[in-house]
Amino acid sequence: MSIEWEQVVVDSSDPTALGRWWLRALDWVVVNDDPVELEISPAAGRLPGLLFVAVPERKAVKNRLHLDFRPDDRDAEVNRLLDLGATRVDIGQGDQPWVVLADPEGNEFCVLQSRRQGD
Repeated sequence: MSIEWEQVVVDSSDPTALGRWWLRALDWVVVNDDPVELEISPAAGRLPGLLFVAVPERKAVKNRLHLDFRPDDRDAEVNRLLDLGATRVDIGQGDQPWVVLADPEGNEFCVLQSRRQGD
């Protein structure tokens, strides 16, 4: 028996808008564009992807699962994501080498310290 990680499903008030925000943030491609869900991935046929689906309720508390990203330049990437509409979030992390941001619907994610030191 084998298993493959297909995607992460993200509940959303507006899956098209949120999915397109992540599309720009990650520079990925649209795999499925449907009125009730939008799926993106790193490239056609490449897994895993992100699937944004419509739900009636809004996000209310801290995510129990979040994504971590490690860029070449943490500060430049944080600024780019903020320019796209992300917001800084304090979830009680204190002074850490990563930055916690939230997408336009409030889903937290982390931008980790760059692999090179001092970033």
